[in-house]
Amino acid sequence: MNNWNRREFLQRTSAATLGALAYSLPSSLLSSCSTPGITATADTVILLWMAGGMAHTDTFDPKKYTPYTKGMQANSVLSTFKSVPTVLDGVHFSEGLQSIGNVMNEGTAIRSYVAADLGFILHSRHQYNWHTCYEPPQTVAAPHMGSWIASQLGSKNPVIPPFIDIGQRFTVGEAEELKAFHTAGFLGNEFGPFFIPDPSAGLESVKPPVGMSYERFERRNQLYKELIGKSPMGEFGSDYQKESLQRSMEQAYMLLKSPESKAFDLSQEPKESYDIYNTGRFGLGCLLARRLTEQGARFISVTTEYEPFKGWDTHENGYTRLIEMKKQIDAPIAQLILDLKKSGHLDRTLVILASEFSRDMMTEGRPGATVKEQVDQPDIIDDIKHYGMHRHFTDGCSLLLFGGGIKKGFVYGKTADERPCKTIEKPIKIAQLHQTIYHALGIPQDTHYIIEKRPFYTTPDGKGQAELELFT
Repeated sequence: MNNWNRREFLQRTSAATLGALAYSLPSSLLSSCSTPGITATADTVILLWMAGGMAHTDTFDPKKYTPYTKGMQANSVLSTFKSVPTVLDGVHFSEGLQSIGNVMNEGTAIRSYVAADLGFILHSRHQYNWHTCYEPPQTVAAPHMGSWIASQLGSKNPVIPPFIDIGQRFTVGEAEELKAFHTAGFLGNEFGPFFIPDPSAGLESVKPPVGMSYERFERRNQLYKELIGKSPMGEFGSDYQKESLQRSMEQAYMLLKSPESKAFDLSQEPKESYDIYNTGRFGLGCLLARRLTEQGARFISVTTEYEPFKGWDTHENGYTRLIEMKKQIDAPIAQLILDLKKSGHLDRTLVILASEFSRDMMTEGRPGATVKEQVDQPDIIDDIKHYGMHRHFTDGCSLLLFGGGIKKGFVYGKTADERPCKTIEKPIKIAQLHQTIYHALGIPQDTHYIIEKRPFYTTPDGKGQAELELFT
């Protein structure tokens, strides 16, 4: 497990994804659980995904600030930004995140997320683990968290896809690896993500292709239904998978001609509101997420997009890169929380801000489990490009939670004030985090399907435990 490379990851996870089509699951498939029902505190989830590894000490858990000076010692740098007060007494965020800090009276800051030990650190592997709760590779195509939620709770509005993914393209680096977890796996296509790579062009996602009339699209849809219906068993997958694929097509067709499709048209948003969100594709993704929440979406993911060596993937120029990343996220996220609160949706909408792991200037991995270094970080900094958090750090990461029954104005966990700035109080790992999310939605801990004659749970072996201290 510790000798993975990118090629092996791609080959094995892609095979598992394709293998999902071979399962002979009945069309009446139901999950199984034996635990008593849970009173749900949320019925919608918005995941704000900081793809690439967001440094906790330069965002939501700042430490001692050391300004850049030529010839400074790298080991002396814990935070490259000043800390600024939030709306909560005694709680500070990193400079550039003041707007989010001003809405923390509506949510909880988790400062003790501990990412998994997966050997040599690849972003796509850790993102796979974060989104599915399973470590790759798997012999079974593990469903994305959004697909689990869509399959268990269904659509709030039958016209709106229950799982919508905004902002991630698959024409950039590591595209196939990213596809490996952007899937419903064995649950079937109807619970997979509805992709909107560019939120400013969201309306195009619910229209026929350019040059195709609605009538021609309808004829093609009918022909497709006939083709699937006549295909021999196994040629295009099991009956269950074919039925699931057909249901996903029918839902897309309903959306095509529905009044709700206007929610995808950001030109309908008042200019004053649009301008606040318009910090780039991520900001507009937050706006689209808000509009879709109002129309009854169940699970929405909005990503800053993972593209190697860009965005939060700061292998160099960490300080200057974060200045721009903070401008992209600060105002839109704060406005999303304010808008959801104003409309009354925040109480039942769980908003999550997260990243696959954190970063540090000196440590790759975690103390006691360091891995091969991927960055040439000099001990003495003579160039601003080396001033920043450039190495992958897994032992102390920050998350934010808002709404959906989560405590307001609360800080959970703690990291050390000196390097290594690792978790020292209340560590929370991926299975615990996933079960906390499912608990908020009323999904029992032991929910599972029988796949290849064995139970496949929402978290490995069904052992994840919700952290109830996070709830009101």
